[in-house]
Amino acid sequence: MTQKADTLFTNAIVLTMDGKLNQYDPGAVVVKGDSIIAVGPEAEITKEYTADEVIDCGGKVLMPGLVNAHTHVPMTLLRGLADDLRLDVWLMGYMLPVEREFVSPEFVRLGTSLACAEQIRSGVTTFNDMYFFEDDIAQATADAGMRAVCGQSIMKYPAPDAAAFEDSLAYAREFIKKWKGHPLIVPAIAPHAPYSTTPEILRTCADMAKEFDVPLHIHISETVFEVETMRNEQGMPVVPYIKKQGVLEAKVIAAHCVHIDIGEMKTLQHVNAGISHNPSSNLKLASGFAPVQKMLENGLNVGIGTDGPASNNDLDMFEEVRLASFVAKASSNDPTVVPAATALLMATRMGAQALHIGDLTGSLEPGKRADLILVDTSPVHNSPRFRRDPQNAYAQLVFASKSTDVTDVMVNGKWLMRAHELLTLNEKDLLEQARVLAQKIDAFLIEREQSILSKLIALGGSMEQESFEVQVKVKVTEPALLVQKMKRPEIEITASKQYHQYDDYFLFEDPSQGRLRFREDNLINAKGDVENVRSRLTLLGQKREGEIGHDVLLSRSRFLAPAVHTSRFYREYFKPKQEISVEKNRLRWHIRYKKTEFFINLDEVKEPQMGTYLEIKSRTWSRKDADNKAALASELLNLLGVGDAEVVTKDLIEILTTN
Repeated sequence: MTQKADTLFTNAIVLTMDGKLNQYDPGAVVVKGDSIIAVGPEAEITKEYTADEVIDCGGKVLMPGLVNAHTHVPMTLLRGLADDLRLDVWLMGYMLPVEREFVSPEFVRLGTSLACAEQIRSGVTTFNDMYFFEDDIAQATADAGMRAVCGQSIMKYPAPDAAAFEDSLAYAREFIKKWKGHPLIVPAIAPHAPYSTTPEILRTCADMAKEFDVPLHIHISETVFEVETMRNEQGMPVVPYIKKQGVLEAKVIAAHCVHIDIGEMKTLQHVNAGISHNPSSNLKLASGFAPVQKMLENGLNVGIGTDGPASNNDLDMFEEVRLASFVAKASSNDPTVVPAATALLMATRMGAQALHIGDLTGSLEPGKRADLILVDTSPVHNSPRFRRDPQNAYAQLVFASKSTDVTDVMVNGKWLMRAHELLTLNEKDLLEQARVLAQKIDAFLIEREQSILSKLIALGGSMEQESFEVQVKVKVTEPALLVQKMKRPEIEITASKQYHQYDDYFLFEDPSQGRLRFREDNLINAKGDVENVRSRLTLLGQKREGEIGHDVLLSRSRFLAPAVHTSRFYREYFKPKQEISVEKNRLRWHIRYKKTEFFINLDEVKEPQMGTYLEIKSRTWSRKDADNKAALASELLNLLGVGDAEVVTKDLIEILTTN
């Protein structure tokens, strides 16, 4: 007696991508509800099963849907916005300004829907995302019928969906609670990267991931600069650093891992972390060649991702799978590494395992969800077919097939595309909405092209300063006495320096452009001689963009860049309306007070003569931390004997321009 099912696929070359890489030609697959209930030779399956819908696959390849293991899908709307640029220019000159201006729930829904259309057409049934407003991304993905791991981004910087990281964490908690257990969406938390977070953020994200048993998605060791900076600042590589913060106690999905060593690989394998290899993005941004073969040899689950479509610039997983194999061969000088079957495995079952959803998808096996695609291997670019070697089926798909060869897509037992026709998305409408948005972004960037920030970034080497700063400033009348009080036992001095500083402030016709400061720092040694000279440019916002209590400043508009030219060059380059010069002597101490780091500056303003100012600063990323540090700064003022002094709330240039 036969069993009744919903859909029966027959006359197919079935590539199961299961543990034994079983193939059936001709093969059949049976689907009931959202799951696969049988896979095998056609003759056996058709004897046991009937179905309401019988699909004659016509000799096409029937295989699991592809798994895009790392992307930022709403960035389809930023595709082609700026290319062939240095990473700093691309990121700070274009991506960040546009995201701050345009990213909204509506933006990410449109970008996600467009990405889903592109991915469905190219045979992707599951993707792993990290972006802002992830709740809206999840909803748009579910509406399109795709499967996804959706990670809410957490950074120490203000983001389009959060003024501070505490807001991102609160958003993430509610997002995870809302989507936990959904049939298509696996919620996740996504601390962006070690360099864009703090130890506190990483620990809190790891705790939340463990609390809800959801994945933790993070960028790891993407560039040499990132790795070298971590070694210089923390005295250890990136993977030991995140292990120290408890990150590896969660179900980690580590994107990129271009620059990790064997020891780090073993550490990641020991905790069953998944890896997402992104060959196109790593090539385009010149990040390097990930040691994929060594990862595989060390037992890591390595998936393949496209990265965001603004740095790739597409979501074509067929291209990524081919590149993953080619790059591994070229970088190792060994044509046998990452063969076609392995590359395809990375894009299916192993990719799903890397996302910690291998029990749901990634292979055609009874009990797994019906996430499958049909691929036509008969076009001229893929003909003829040789049957002598069973590995040929994988080679055809990896080395010759195109994403346009995908004809049909099913996810969770439901059709998303039939005969190249999308069933859950209005492609024409999405393209028109994207066209209108692109015009608005173009207009925005054209208006910015002559901005001071754009011109600063065009010089190269620019970086955005950290976001929050506790700052207290008072005017002092007895600086020598204050220097003596710095020797109090409660204050631990970790470093001290003396500078002679020359500042040229450039003011512009449009105050909203901010003020540009050219600073020459002369480091004075113990003999009173100039030991070293450093110059840099700083773009300061016209006003503080926000305060979170005490004198805690939100300084998104502050950008730094090395100054390799003379002040005359910058005067001619930026063409300021007005220029103000300030000369001062600075004594600077790095201290620890009650186990907390502070910077203390004692500035004698010599030109113009303005007296001496004491400034106490500390970096922070948290409202609670800022309040604690502001209270400690007040204690320091009392210890230094200036607790009753009047607090100065303006910068020197603000005092000079308002008097």
